[in-house]
Amino acid sequence: MRTVVDPPPATPIEPVTEVLHGVEITDPYRWLEDQNSPRTRKWIEEQSAYTRAYFDAIPGRDRIRKRVEELLAGKDVVSEPWQIGDRYFFLKRMQNSEQHSIVMKEGLLGEERILVDPAMRATGNSTAVSIAAISHDGHFLAYSVRKGGTDHVALEILDVENNVVLPDRLPDGFCHGFVFAPDGTGFYYSHREAHDARPNYKAAFWHRFGTERSQDEELFVAGEKPGLFLGILDSLETNLLAYAVYSAGAGPRTSVYLHRMQPGAAPSLFLLNVEGQLAPFFVRGQLFAYTDVAAPNFRIVRIGLTDPDPAQWRDVVPETQQRIQQFAVIGEQIFVARTDRFSTRVEKFDLNGGQQKDFLSSAHGTFDLLNRTYSGTDLFYRYTSITDPPALYCHDTHEEKESIWEKTDVPFDPSLFAVEEVVYPSKDGTSIPLLLAARKDLIHSGPLPTFLTGYGGFGSCVTPRFTAFATFLMEQGFLFAVPALRGGSELGEEWHAAGKRNKRQNSFDDFVAATEWLLSQGRSGPDRIAIGGGSNAGLLVGAAVTQRPDLFRAAICLGPLLDMMRYHLFDLAAGWSEEYGSPDDESDFHSLLAYSPYHRLQDGVAYPAMLFISGDADTRCNPMHARKMAARLQAANRSEWPILLDYKPAWGHTPVQPLSTKIEALTDRLVFVCHELGVQVEPRRSS
Repeated sequence: MRTVVDPPPATPIEPVTEVLHGVEITDPYRWLEDQNSPRTRKWIEEQSAYTRAYFDAIPGRDRIRKRVEELLAGKDVVSEPWQIGDRYFFLKRMQNSEQHSIVMKEGLLGEERILVDPAMRATGNSTAVSIAAISHDGHFLAYSVRKGGTDHVALEILDVENNVVLPDRLPDGFCHGFVFAPDGTGFYYSHREAHDARPNYKAAFWHRFGTERSQDEELFVAGEKPGLFLGILDSLETNLLAYAVYSAGAGPRTSVYLHRMQPGAAPSLFLLNVEGQLAPFFVRGQLFAYTDVAAPNFRIVRIGLTDPDPAQWRDVVPETQQRIQQFAVIGEQIFVARTDRFSTRVEKFDLNGGQQKDFLSSAHGTFDLLNRTYSGTDLFYRYTSITDPPALYCHDTHEEKESIWEKTDVPFDPSLFAVEEVVYPSKDGTSIPLLLAARKDLIHSGPLPTFLTGYGGFGSCVTPRFTAFATFLMEQGFLFAVPALRGGSELGEEWHAAGKRNKRQNSFDDFVAATEWLLSQGRSGPDRIAIGGGSNAGLLVGAAVTQRPDLFRAAICLGPLLDMMRYHLFDLAAGWSEEYGSPDDESDFHSLLAYSPYHRLQDGVAYPAMLFISGDADTRCNPMHARKMAARLQAANRSEWPILLDYKPAWGHTPVQPLSTKIEALTDRLVFVCHELGVQVEPRRSS
């Protein structure tokens, strides 16, 4: 289908040239990094109007929107369950509500009571709340208040018994540790305000209810080095606080300090600079940790409080070839979820490290362990797959009984669809798993319009999940394809290491090879492939488009990293140097420059249609990436396909947009993909 669009708004070129490690680097759109300048705001307005005009000119949007609304209305109605004694706290989006409320009920069958409803704040439908912490007796609830999709939040505290919001609160910022005092007199916390004059200063404080924050007592100082994070955990049985100091970046390290919760006590060093990842947690007075120390695929260990020497750590859950992705402690049992390609398996162990048993498994589905505390008797988990809308289950570990706590009500017939797993060779001959899903009557019927996505970074797994986006496309005859790219951990930490830092190109090669395989096998055809991804996968999309623009007809790039020469200078991205490398390091610099999408763009090349999505509230992958890349690509592109920027001030990395905004945004993305690939939207089929 031919897309007729006006030329994009002109963007002034103001080159800034620097010499890095002896290489001259020119940035033509450095001025667009200044998000708040009047020039940038005017440019954003012009780009938004240009993009909106594109969408408004495409017929049939209402039919897509109606189906999107059906698919989203019943999805993730209930989430984040917490059990504190006989009380159950959770998030629930009420009927006709834009956002989730925090709800509580006494007992599994008790009546629901709304504790916090963001709609009552009268601050707009982009305000979202979430559970941050709950006191051990269920008397106090700390909850975050987030405006837009920012990573920074304010914390407020509800007296649950009296239904009163206390004057004690933490202002908008980054809270990495929060623990209520056992006697209910206050709380311990580690918090940095969003615009703190000392942004790297990390310390733990004690706040007594009813006092001013200026009177809070500083208990422990982790330091002021960039890349430090300070977590706080507690043990009622031993009356201890533990401060976990994480040092991010190249060669992550963890130190742990113990602090007795009594007047006059001082913190004492427990573990110093343990190389690797270490996430400690207390269970009934014993200290455990989730760690990759001497276990690249992670293990769970018990650490003696009197002898913390790593040589004396005792395995509770040993390492295997499959990486531990999640864990939950319920009673005397610990449940772990592992991934193997596109399959997940949940096993259970006792806290002494014995009696391993398979608990749950799925060949092409995903189990998420949802428990947020290490107490209680009920295991909460969610199951989903490409053809199974999410269902939330409650497993009573005492009675060994299972019940459905909440099941998504989506008008959808899974019997119409088929899922299969294949492998294909990457550029270097490595076999890459690939998950394919489509309508049963079409999956082997020849070239199909195709949407290809992946992730390939940070050891994250792309396991099968039900999404409104994929469901709509498959209903319209698309093939939905997801490769397990190197850089993820679908095949363990070795798979992750094969796609990180100076091996990042392997991930991009895997993605390109998936496209070539789909074409060579007749599963898709030229001008019939769209790709998409966000965050690290936005970098993946940018790399694929700039390295092989001939393979793709359209691409969606959400909240991406694209300028890899300057990514580390914004927000918290410097902490990702272990994953990507740092441009300040000469060896990293050359590998980053080789694939940096912003720098690989070439004038006069025919690029596919592109939809960039970002917004002011993205404090993780700074929106300067999308702004600069959209401007550069609009200037470089010689194809007739549009280069669009969908930019909204409240759009951020955290997916907490109100329901109506999600519906409109998803509709736009589907309109873009279907229109650019020439797919006429048909009414939904039924069995």
